[in-house]
Amino acid sequence: MIKREQYLARIRDFYSSNIIKIIIGIRKCGKSVLLKQIIEEIKTNGIDDSHIIYLNFRNAANSSIENYMDLHNFIKEKISDDDKYYLFFDEIQLVDKWEKVINSFRATLNVSIFITGSNSKLLSGELATLLSGRYVSFRINPFSFKEVVELKNIKDRQEIEDAFNDYLMWGGMPQRFEFTTDEARNNYLMDVFSSIVLKDIVKRNNIINVNLFERIMEYLVTNPSQAFSQKNMLNEFEKEDIPISTRTVYECLDYALTAMLMSKISAYDIRGKRILSRKDKYYLTDLGLGQILNTNKKTQYGAYLENIVFNELINRGYKVSIGTNNEKEIDFIATKHNQQEYYQVAFTLADKSCEQREFSAFDNINDNYPKYVISTDKLDYSQNGIIHKNIIDWLLEE
Repeated sequence: MIKREQYLARIRDFYSSNIIKIIIGIRKCGKSVLLKQIIEEIKTNGIDDSHIIYLNFRNAANSSIENYMDLHNFIKEKISDDDKYYLFFDEIQLVDKWEKVINSFRATLNVSIFITGSNSKLLSGELATLLSGRYVSFRINPFSFKEVVELKNIKDRQEIEDAFNDYLMWGGMPQRFEFTTDEARNNYLMDVFSSIVLKDIVKRNNIINVNLFERIMEYLVTNPSQAFSQKNMLNEFEKEDIPISTRTVYECLDYALTAMLMSKISAYDIRGKRILSRKDKYYLTDLGLGQILNTNKKTQYGAYLENIVFNELINRGYKVSIGTNNEKEIDFIATKHNQQEYYQVAFTLADKSCEQREFSAFDNINDNYPKYVISTDKLDYSQNGIIHKNIIDWLLEE
């Protein structure tokens, strides 16, 4: 398994801090492996095994720790001196009322705490109040394309392009790279999707009509990178004679976001400098989860490419929104350290009208922030200060 350096580099400064380190990410994206890589680095810094406590709550061996008092008693029994202990709690949300004990550990023990979870609302409610200013969070995603190239140890351009086409189709879930056939990949990803739906969503939210929920999820994950229209969705279900309410639609969207199947971004009016309500887009955390359900639709290469660019910007630490420029839409405004970058994404610019449409989206934006057009084209279409980049070259940049 490759070392996930882009995440480790962000976390290292906090290894010995009493600030709680919270790592969230979709199920099977590599959080447990990342924790083990952190543990190995801590050991190289001279920390003895006896002062490292790791608990994975999906492991049946830890099933006796059901609630916060069980966890409290277990840890108290393990701590035998005043030296610093390193506590690693993997999938902490499976422990009932776990937040009650985490702040107690931080306040009363000499510990450095790392926790992971497959729920974006891990920090909501009581814990957010208790830990205000006392935690730092990191979101972990499946493999980026650059990590895939490192995993496969490929340098030949044709092999890299083949790997990209595979990545475009099957995504970056780490364990799926163990399988060599489409059938095996499909079966693995279907199991992952089912476990997310049934365990992280249906069970947690007490959903009764599971068939309807699964049908809504299928619609959502097979329409990535699209401006969401609940009207279109309701019309689609009406054609199939499936009764559904607006409330149900938005509840299901919230469930998908909470389980980190998807991410939502809002539109930002560049000229008016304001967020536009109800102009949201949804992007899959991993394209493979869309592929396995896309049985009757033509592959949407442009939408998939846009999804990859969105995930890469998130991986690089940008805050991302959609841009509106008069009547034109800019795919992404990426902001980091109070600096902006603008991105347009197209599958190809070979058609002159497509080239003109993508570049003209930046008309009348008079600031000096970088503006990019990303596509699969190898020919450089850069013009008028707007930089064109090939998608593979951009993804492999340092």
